[in-house]
Amino acid sequence: MTAPERLVAVPVRHYGRYVGAVVVLVALGLLVRAFAQADLQWSLTKHFFTFHTIVAGAGRTLLISVLSQALGIVLGVVVAVMRQSGNPVTSGVGWLYVWLFRGTPVLLQLFLWYNLGLVFQTLSFPGLGSAQTADVMTPFLAALLGLGINEGAYMAEIVRAGIAAVDEGQTEAAQALGMSRGLTLRRIVLPQAMRVIIPPTGNEFINMLKTSSLAFAITYPELTLAARDIYTNNLKVFELLFAAAAWYLLMTTVFSIGQFYLERRFARGSSRSLPVTPIQRLRTLVGTGRQR
Repeated sequence: MTAPERLVAVPVRHYGRYVGAVVVLVALGLLVRAFAQADLQWSLTKHFFTFHTIVAGAGRTLLISVLSQALGIVLGVVVAVMRQSGNPVTSGVGWLYVWLFRGTPVLLQLFLWYNLGLVFQTLSFPGLGSAQTADVMTPFLAALLGLGINEGAYMAEIVRAGIAAVDEGQTEAAQALGMSRGLTLRRIVLPQAMRVIIPPTGNEFINMLKTSSLAFAITYPELTLAARDIYTNNLKVFELLFAAAAWYLLMTTVFSIGQFYLERRFARGSSRSLPVTPIQRLRTLVGTGRQR
């Protein structure tokens, strides 16, 4: 009796992938060549990347982004809890907030806050007196309110989805133990909902870093406005815009890495496996190459 022949698995050749890769590489090479031959002074881009006005603008961009995102998270949690309320007035106000601020452009909201003094000449604060609205509503405060309150509408939906993802049995078990509704929310529901809330919240913050550039329209001296003020004088438009773009890419890259490891932190203990880190992926590729 003859031994059966050994079957050899022959991988299927995907010629379309090779063609697609060649097309992409050729297009990328043409793009790089076009910018290399363009009338651009790349040394100026490098110089202005560390220019004090650009660095200060990047710092203000980071500041307004962090504060606006923090305000948005606080408002989002409050509004999400309001929408979960059994009180129709409370839930209705929460729904109205989301509908209003999510349904209008953030640039329009920035203009409304910045020009609030045209409608209300003075602002009264109980126990503190009153002040001129134009003195109180600075570009920084208008940007903070416009970006933060708008972000709160999106965060409210993210938090609401996270709360809804927690099994109702968890709430029922906590209430059976005598825990109040607020304590159940803080100790049981929200910690479990964080696995659902964290990934889109990280995306929202990265988007906030870029959306904050709209604050240049109300003269808040963030990164985009700093670049525009310089190229308005020296007419080196692309060099300054590329320097600003490099700062945005740097900040978004750093926070994207932080978001990745934060997601891994909250994914521990769940049924799904942890996302692979870049170092683990590199080790896998090296190990595969050695086996070949």
